Amino acid sequence: MKYIIKKYYLLLIPAMLLATGCDSKLDVLPTASIDEKVALGTSKDVEVTLIGCYDGLQDTDVYGGGFQVTAELLAAGTELLFGGTYSNLLELYNKTITTSNSSALNTWTDSYNTINRANNVLSALTIVDEDKRAKVEGEALFIRGSLYFELVKLYAKTWGDGDNAANPGVPIVLTPTRGISEEDNRARNSVAEVYAQALADLTKAKSLLPVSNGIYATKNAATAQLSRLYLMQGNYAAARDAANEVIAAGTYSLEPAFSSNFFTFLNNGGANPDEYIFSIVVTQQDGTNAMNTYFGSTITTIPGTSGRGDIRISAAHRLLYEAGDVRGAFFITPSNNTFTRKHLDTFGNVLIFRLAEMYLTRAEANFRLGTVVGATPLADLNVIRTRAGLAAATTATLESILKERHLELAFEGQNLHDIKRNKQSVGTFPYNSPKLILPIPQRETDVNTKLTQNEGYN
Repeated sequence: MKYIIKKYYLLLIPAMLLATGCDSKLDVLPTASIDEKVALGTSKDVEVTLIGCYDGLQDTDVYGGGFQVTAELLAAGTELLFGGTYSNLLELYNKTITTSNSSALNTWTDSYNTINRANNVLSALTIVDEDKRAKVEGEALFIRGSLYFELVKLYAKTWGDGDNAANPGVPIVLTPTRGISEEDNRARNSVAEVYAQALADLTKAKSLLPVSNGIYATKNAATAQLSRLYLMQGNYAAARDAANEVIAAGTYSLEPAFSSNFFTFLNNGGANPDEYIFSIVVTQQDGTNAMNTYFGSTITTIPGTSGRGDIRISAAHRLLYEAGDVRGAFFITPSNNTFTRKHLDTFGNVLIFRLAEMYLTRAEANFRLGTVVGATPLADLNVIRTRAGLAAATTATLESILKERHLELAFEGQNLHDIKRNKQSVGTFPYNSPKLILPIPQRETDVNTKLTQNEGYN
């Protein structure tokens, strides 16, 4: 997050507490870790640990772009091309993932490290100053609930693919891990249990978080995350109501120009556009945008751009746009390869939720239910179409709403999950193919025999 420069780790911190007396003798207290009563002794200690949670959240293998890049590469059919050399990403793109894949390992371990930091915060709430306690708890719950939601989507069968109560999800850990023993080896909870935990965390977070909280999690961020969770479950009424709540709050507004949602550093001084509900803020001092690293490219005519240029956009994707759609022109072809302009900004913020998604969720849910909460599906559809420079549609269909969602949110990390919940395919792979699920990392199964491996992996 912005302004987070120092990294703070609580779990197993190697430390030597040094004190020098007036007689110049060195008094050394050798320890393997800082005792929790020392590390979490004051409200300020807990607040700093919460900053450490955000630091973990912005990791490049987590919400700093890792979740999104992984999802986009797994969803890549004919619309994306991969020209990079990293074997871990090539495996994702080709759906030939091995249990030693470094992306699968790093996302797993970094997410659980961050969950552990959140658990440390939640274990010490009584120490927090009373006027700050609700906000601190809400932020920690938002982080933990969001991470469990992302993990279960990537490492387990999608909701509704068989028995949610029997399908293995990911281990749920709700207390701090301050040492490693056999008791700390956890089996995988079911998909249903993980969703229930994420739902409980996010619902309580929503009740505790303030409407305004600077660059940190807010009530609307938790509500937006809940709308995604409900949508994945096919709970359209709840998804509709959560999306409508964010829209009706009036805190955010659609940018008049679609392009204004991007180049947050180059064109907006690092500030979020009015449409952003929550993002991982990147500065020149702290943070890396992995979406920029892999989707971006150095464009000599646009100073401040960068990226490896590994992920390219195919002609098949560009043909999906109607004539006159400004989103269809939001690409650049500096030589033989075409890149999206969304992620060219070196220090651009990593988008998590924006208001356009809420309009599309409300439109889809209202259409599926035959309801009109907040607006008609057609009205919400046209809010997105007209902003894109297109003529207003005269009718709305599920197909037209899903197409607008696909084009509006392209390359923002949601394609895989939309494919799975709508039971579509990625090329020749059906939505429930084991090839579209990450393996439990080999390193984890080697040390924890309680962890069962996903189908299709040895």
